[in-house]
Amino acid sequence: MSKFKKGKKGKELPPISTASLPDIVFMLLCFFMVVTKMRDADIKVRTKVPQITEMRKIENKSLNSFVFIGPPSSQYQELMGTAPRVQLNDAFAKPADIMAFATQRRTEIPAAQHNQMTVSLKVDAEVKMGLVTEVKTELRKANMRRVFYMANRRSGS
Repeated sequence: MSKFKKGKKGKELPPISTASLPDIVFMLLCFFMVVTKMRDADIKVRTKVPQITEMRKIENKSLNSFVFIGPPSSQYQELMGTAPRVQLNDAFAKPADIMAFATQRRTEIPAAQHNQMTVSLKVDAEVKMGLVTEVKTELRKANMRRVFYMANRRSGS
């Protein structure tokens, strides 16, 4: 009498279509590529950089090394104290360690690009100039002559 049979005799669920699965995976991949920000170094020191009126961008950032100078951030103050520290890329160091750092960095790039290597100093505004001078002296000994100071552009200029 009825057109539709009641019951599940011989009926199986149809298989799940996976035809759109690659599209979904591709959209997720694109989303995470756009949203994710890559960070080169975990900054362990606090830096409040001075403000300037004129600045210039670094052309080849792959040849750039970072030296941060400032008091340790709050999570490292129990271990390191509150005196200003030097951070080379991702680790605390002493100014005397700069020679080994520069040598290791030179081995990572081709010899033709050694003269294009740059060092960016991000120095806290409250750090005494003696520590900065010590770092710059060690950079000269390591033949790292291109030194840039990182700063923020002064608002209202």
